[in-house]
Amino acid sequence: MRVLIYKIIARQTWHQAESARVFHGAGIDLSDGFIHLSTADQAETTARLHFAGQDDLLLVAFKPEDFMSTLKWEASRGGALFPHVYGTIDPSQAQWKKPLLWDGSAHHFPEGWR
Repeated sequence: MRVLIYKIIARQTWHQAESARVFHGAGIDLSDGFIHLSTADQAETTARLHFAGQDDLLLVAFKPEDFMSTLKWEASRGGALFPHVYGTIDPSQAQWKKPLLWDGSAHHFPEGWR
């Protein structure tokens, strides 16, 4: 079974990172000093709590092993361990990126994303 971790991000922000060939983080990432990611079990709650009402988002998938030296698993919401990257992300490391659609009341994750 292949395990992936995910970043929910504004499409424009991710496209800027792709153009620059580096992602330093967005908003809360920059203020917290690390890039927030989520596991498959955490991503839907992350979308609901932190991205409600936002459209034009992407769900970007990564392999945790691509961040071996900069990835830390740290307790957050309810004590769950969340993946945090201390450093930058090379956008070419993304396994895939897919739209995260907002229907006016909830986000709809892409089919087969888990």
